[in-house]
Amino acid sequence: MIKIIVQTSLTVCIAGAGAVSVALAEDTAGLIALARSAGPAMISDNAAVMYRGKVIAEGSNGWTCLPETLPDDGAPMCNDAVWMEMMQAMGSGASFTPTSVGFSYMLQGDAGVSNSNPMHPMGKDAPDFIKEGAHLMMIVPRELLQSITNNPHAGGPYVMWGDTPYAHIMVPIDDR
Repeated sequence: MIKIIVQTSLTVCIAGAGAVSVALAEDTAGLIALARSAGPAMISDNAAVMYRGKVIAEGSNGWTCLPETLPDDGAPMCNDAVWMEMMQAMGSGASFTPTSVGFSYMLQGDAGVSNSNPMHPMGKDAPDFIKEGAHLMMIVPRELLQSITNNPHAGGPYVMWGDTPYAHIMVPIDDR
């Protein structure tokens, strides 16, 4: 009887370990697929994929795709090097001044944020909360933002986070 219990326990442990590694492999493949769904295939197919600070797929074109913008939001994005630099600055609360144009794709849409403040304390309850469908984002030197509205309901491109160092142009490409 004891022998059967031990064997059953070993079988469960081995099966459990195999199931865990299969689940992790499936999760990693799923994370990579989700991340790469954020950009057009001509970019995302050869982009690195990063998940919570760890590279889970190497890339060869200078782009980085993420399966989430914020933890567990399920809003993937694909960023060029300038956009990744801005994301790192924003994550650490550092200032950021773009010296060249940067691009980011969110073809699956986003989870929504305040249009004026990426760190808005009210989150989804912010009075200017906006959830966008598929879109492209562009970082440009600040002086190029002056003639673009910050109203996301005006139709067409608009400036998000305009009074912060992380100001960028939102270019909706699909309905919300």
